Formats: sequence, C-alpha cells, structure tokens
Amino acid sequence: MVVGVALTMGAASSKLEKALGDQFPEGERYFGLENFGNTCYCNSVLQALYFCVPFREKLLEYYLNSKNEGEAEENLLTCLAELFSQISLQKKKTGAIAPKRFIQRLRKENDVFRGFMHQYCVPGKCSVAQDAHEFLNFLLNQLVDILEKESHKATNEVAVNGSISGQVNGVKHDQTVNWVHENFQGILTNETRCLWCETVTARDETFLDLSLDIEQNTSITSCLKNFSSTETLNAEDKFFCDKCCSLQEAQKRMKIKKPPRILVIHLKRFKFMEQLNRHKKLSYRVVFPLELKLSNTTEDADLEYSLNGVVVHVGVGPNHGHYISIVKSHNHWLCFDDESVEMIDESAIQSYFGSAQEYSNNSDHGYILLYESLVAG
Repeated sequence: MVVGVALTMGAASSKLEKALGDQFPEGERYFGLENFGNTCYCNSVLQALYFCVPFREKLLEYYLNSKNEGEAEENLLTCLAELFSQISLQKKKTGAIAPKRFIQRLRKENDVFRGFMHQYCVPGKCSVAQDAHEFLNFLLNQLVDILEKESHKATNEVAVNGSISGQVNGVKHDQTVNWVHENFQGILTNETRCLWCETVTARDETFLDLSLDIEQNTSITSCLKNFSSTETLNAEDKFFCDKCCSLQEAQKRMKIKKPPRILVIHLKRFKFMEQLNRHKKLSYRVVFPLELKLSNTTEDADLEYSLNGVVVHVGVGPNHGHYISIVKSHNHWLCFDDESVEMIDESAIQSYFGSAQEYSNNSDHGYILLYESLVAG
C-alpha cells in the first residue's frame, strides 16, 4: 500500500518535471505536503505563503540568522522557518515532504487545530473542522507576536549592555514594524462626516487581511467598492459629533489608507442562516482578476496588484470539504493538493470563481486570494 502511494507520488513528480522541462525555474522546488488527517486547511495556506516570495525570502533569512545565533527556543515561527528551509534545500526538484514538526507545534499552541487526528481527508468527503482563513489569521498574528517579543528582548539587552544597535538573529528590529507587517499589514481609515457641521472624524486601524461580503455574480472590484461605500447614519444610528456636542446624522466610509505589499482577501463564503440555525456555504460566482487595481478604495488609485495565490474550498458545506491551493510561480500556475502537485493552465483559474446558479456540480470555489503589489517596496 505504501509502495503504491510512493510510486504514484514519484510518477506525478516525474510528470511535473517533464511538463516544465527546460523551463523548470532555477533553484525552485515544487513539493507537496503530506496530510496528517484533515490538515488540508493548513497545507493549502502554507503553500500559498511559500510562493509569496517576499515573505519566503524574509523567513529564510530569519532562519539562517537564527542558526548562526545558536539554538532558538522552538515556536511556531522557528517551525515554519525550518519547514520552508527544508523545502528550499531539497536535492530533488519535486516530491512531497511531511510538515510534522509544524503540525505538532500548531496543535500544541492552539486547541482549535487538534481535532480529527485519525481521519484522512478525502476531497468533498472529509470533515473540515478547521477553517483555512482562521488558521491563516492565527498564524500571521502568532508570527507578529513572536517577533515583537524578540524585539522587546533585544531592546532590553541594548539597555543593559549599552549597545547602540538592537539586533536579534542578526536583524535590526523595530518594535512597531517587523517583516510580517512589511509584507501583509495595511492601514484602514474609518471616516465619519457630520452632516450638520461637516467635520470629518478619522480613525486608523491596521489589518493583515480584508474580509469581504459577497453577492451572486459579482467581482472582487465590486466587493471592494461595496466595502468602501458610503453609509448614512441616522435615526437610532446617529453619530455623536464632538464639535456639535450632540447626536447628528452623518456619513461614514472605510477606505484603504495604506495598501499592503501582499493583499490578502478573504471571501465570506460561509454565512450563518438563522432559519437553518447553521452556517451555509455561498457558492456565488465572484470573479477575481489576474491583475487588480484598487480604484475608489484607496488614496493611491493607480496601485496595481497581481494574483499570486488562491486557497480553494472544495465541497458543498463548511463542515464537509477539502482545501487546495493554486499558486503562480515564475509565470507558471500550479495546483497543490496535499502531496499532489500539478501544472494547470492560466485559463483554469476561471473554474474557481464559483457557480452562477445555486445548485451546480462545481464545488471548487476561491476562498482566500493573495495579491502581490507590482511595485516593489
């Protein structure tokens, strides 16, 4: 049985290498990730992050520096860095790797990700107890927390030793901004304009991803416009204006003040239906373009993004299904389905937009989108 699986994986690897031929990117590695019993939610997100090259490069740099500094205390960041390093240093170009240490650490860090250890995930049939977006959100926030703790530690050492440059693992640290922030963090501005005195009150907040409401037969551009649309506050929802010192009618809108280098968009495909008393998957068709402009949602209307990865939910409901990821690497599109890695045509991306009708045989829907800014920085 095991031999059969190994042969199948080997044949798939050979097929991928043969398909790319001389076009196989120098130094790149395409490795699937083994499933440890319903860990597809994790595998799909990890693949999408691995092919965010700016993030991968920073993580590998961190890993090298931490090795030079000596044994670091194991945490989610060190486990992720080690996994990415293992993939990038493989002698073979293709294959599969077991993210065992990372999964063990994840389950140790958070009870939410401990379930269904003895069930193997079959597309459309497994019980997906964990949500890929929830995992991505948890992971990025954990990485930020770890880097901030290291930054505080470096600052304390600077104070004690009288050194002029606070460094951790050979990298200079800023307590407020780290390389996770540099890649994923943006700033939203919540603007409220009093309709009586015209005073505008603005409040900034940071974000690592944008969660967008979706409708049938729409597009990411349309969803973003709705996200930044103007809302009138009146009747019971009146706004307390500090200048007027009273409740007033007002208009409010949310816009992107500072777009991130890597824009992560989460489509709200799972909606709680009160009449059903459970969550239902929205299979709506939402078109996501290969090139995206943030028009009408940000002060920099000319900023362009290129689609780099898609985490896809396969299945008809939130509790039963499977996750795969579609990534762009060196102008090639690849589908990562746990251990399996295959090349796909760019035209196949359309099949993940969703369904124009509520009942359809197509159950593969784009769930998390990763767009990379075309302007380096």
